[in-house]
Amino acid sequence: MDKIVFKPIGTIYSPYTKPEGTPIQPSAAGDIQGKVEIYPEYSKGLKDIDGFSHIILIYYFHLCSGQKLEVIPFMDTTLRGVFATRAPCRPNPIGISTVRLEKIEGNILFVRGIDAVNGTPLLDIKPYVPEFNSPGSFKIGWLKERIHKLGTSRDDGRFVKEVPEK
Repeated sequence: MDKIVFKPIGTIYSPYTKPEGTPIQPSAAGDIQGKVEIYPEYSKGLKDIDGFSHIILIYYFHLCSGQKLEVIPFMDTTLRGVFATRAPCRPNPIGISTVRLEKIEGNILFVRGIDAVNGTPLLDIKPYVPEFNSPGSFKIGWLKERIHKLGTSRDDGRFVKEVPEK
């Protein structure tokens, strides 16, 4: 299998008009509000999602400047393998964000803790279930010495392709 093709199921809307300046993870986004529009042909898939306090958004990093196998990640100055980071420009530029689901109006999900750029194509949604997603014990590798920077770290544009001004 050489190629897998995904079709967006919706669009993520946020106050961030470009990657530069956005929080680098949802936990650093705090109470920032966003909306997720599910395209009408997928809206039946939202049935029963209102019973979950948090959802996982899976999306396409549409503004990446190509794949890189080694990157200097946010909160660091050392070149690292991309799979040991959450950097956006990777062989398959897929992002994930766990956000709080505030309410649903038709095919629009209102969320908090959004860290995606306005207009990001949404590929999928999964309910967040702590018993499924949180292992009992874990290690966080090279981030152990840098995790304290998360709350103040913002995207500095290092992974973005040039987008013409409008």
